[in-house]
Amino acid sequence: MNAAVPPRSQTATQRPQSSETIQVLLDRVSVRKYRDEPVADEVVNAVLRAAFRAPTSSNIQAYSVVVVRDGEARRKLARTAGNQRHVIDCPVYLAFCADLTRIEHAFEERGHSLAGNNLELGLVSSIDAALVGMSAYLAADSVGLKGVMIGAMRNDPEQVARILGLPPRVYCVFGMCLGYADSAPPQKPRMDFDAVVHQERYDSAKVAACVARYDRELAAHYRASGRDTNDDSWSHEVDSKFSVRPRDGLRAALASLGFDFA
Repeated sequence: MNAAVPPRSQTATQRPQSSETIQVLLDRVSVRKYRDEPVADEVVNAVLRAAFRAPTSSNIQAYSVVVVRDGEARRKLARTAGNQRHVIDCPVYLAFCADLTRIEHAFEERGHSLAGNNLELGLVSSIDAALVGMSAYLAADSVGLKGVMIGAMRNDPEQVARILGLPPRVYCVFGMCLGYADSAPPQKPRMDFDAVVHQERYDSAKVAACVARYDRELAAHYRASGRDTNDDSWSHEVDSKFSVRPRDGLRAALASLGFDFA
């Protein structure tokens, strides 16, 4: 009798590929509790040097990073970020900024101006900063560091600019706490792969079923962790947070810092 042939999805040519980098991403969680252990300057610098090889649109490299170790500065940033304690407790905090100062210098030397810059340049610089930030996160993980992104730097970008001494044409897109993990939370589930990935054309028919399944899965995850939640956990959360126009003054604040997203 012939041995059973494994399903096509399990054959050698179809078996999912893996690597250290893939596993790092599959295992990723946001870590907010750190050991009382410093992170050396040379480690931070190595992480950032690697991160600066991230893709950048047209090689504009429209980003800068402010490394914050000073306790009082981190306390001020934590207050701006809704009193997130881990901003104070982490050994090192990185502020990833969209930075148009070098572009402005190049313009002015050639008789041009950044005045009235439009959505494209502001968007590209923000994407550049985000690509560098995620690359830094992966590089940091590879040397044993863990962290969490802090989008609440956009709660009051003008105050953050004052704390960090940012000049005009620079704003903090997000921050990152980094340190050696003291403890890590259970990994939060993500939406179904097949519901998020579309082949050739977008399949809108997937949306309702995907959201319903994820509501149930996320509710089960939170309850297993001892957190009270609604049955429609994800839908309820995003509706309560984003249907009321969060950070409604952000456009005006960024315009005051030299980023006119018109």
